[in-house]
Amino acid sequence: MNQLNSRLQDLAAELEHRATHDTLTGVLNRAAVIELVNQYFVHDDLSLIVLDIDHFKRINDSFGHPTGDKVILGVVACLQAVVPSSAQIGRVGGEEFTVVLPRQSAHVSERLAQDLRRAIEICDFDLPDGSGVSASFGVSWAPAGGDFDSAYGFADEALYVAKRGGRNQVCLSSCSMQSLEHET
Repeated sequence: MNQLNSRLQDLAAELEHRATHDTLTGVLNRAAVIELVNQYFVHDDLSLIVLDIDHFKRINDSFGHPTGDKVILGVVACLQAVVPSSAQIGRVGGEEFTVVLPRQSAHVSERLAQDLRRAIEICDFDLPDGSGVSASFGVSWAPAGGDFDSAYGFADEALYVAKRGGRNQVCLSSCSMQSLEHET
């Protein structure tokens, strides 16, 4: 009976992991990120970094989906090597990721995003044409009581400012900057 209970517990844990994690990368999936962010916002301030791999469609179209998957895995490895243990990484779309940073200021999160950007930029992804990989980043910060949709929306707006500004850069959301002005 103990073996059966143990096996059921193992299966339940495996199902929980499959329900909350991306199958390719092993990081949190979108639903788990949303739940996590909303849980943090009950009591904590939170920064959210949203990043998108630049020109990812070109990589997939030029070299195939297996190479695209290797790039995605390489980006996740770069993120995991740099983010602090208090942060959580999630994959929220094909080539789009989030880093959830509870109790971190916008300035600290912006610096972390710059470190992540540099880590990706210097990584050798071994693409067939020898080209490099870069990512664009948007950062938002909100006080306790916020919600995922707002935090993500502000970070996503900042991400697209970075994309329109030439890619491979970090932008802090204007709402986060206004919050910082009130702090100083």
